[in-house]
Amino acid sequence: MKVGNRRNHLHTVFAEEPAVAIPDKLERAFRAHHALVFRTAYRITGNAADAEDVLQTVFLRLLRQGEQVPEFENEESYFRRAAINAALDIVRARQADRTVELTDVHTGGSLAVSNELRQALSRALAQLQPRNAEIFTLRFFDGFSNAEIARMVGISQVLVAVIVYRTRQQLRKELGAYLGGRS
Repeated sequence: MKVGNRRNHLHTVFAEEPAVAIPDKLERAFRAHHALVFRTAYRITGNAADAEDVLQTVFLRLLRQGEQVPEFENEESYFRRAAINAALDIVRARQADRTVELTDVHTGGSLAVSNELRQALSRALAQLQPRNAEIFTLRFFDGFSNAEIARMVGISQVLVAVIVYRTRQQLRKELGAYLGGRS
């Protein structure tokens, strides 16, 4: 089922859970932010199935809190960060599993090279400290400025700039083969 069709189908996300009442607050949050969670996860994992898993994980965690669903100071920021962290968990788990999906096989075309690069970037992001991966994702995948990220994460703008710079340097080293030696 496509994400856009989920607006009225929150219960399908929780299909594995025993029949439970979904708090109105959670349903409103799902309707408002499910697409954001899916897009954010898809950018990191590179595939829809993993993005669906992230979507389910993020909202399932909140559902399991029951009536204690927290009040969010900034819901959008919370859901973006939750999606980033859950997506990185999936990438790390896949890396630890050491399995190779059929889509990972290089077929010589530019699409295969693009997929290979995307997967290499996902693996490299999974090796980063969680906060660094989150900041890099917010900056380069979601297009937030350093000042916006500083407000979201609760650190100084200067520290964001330092983390972005160091993370880019680290990723350049790890992805040197894909960047044509431009490290």
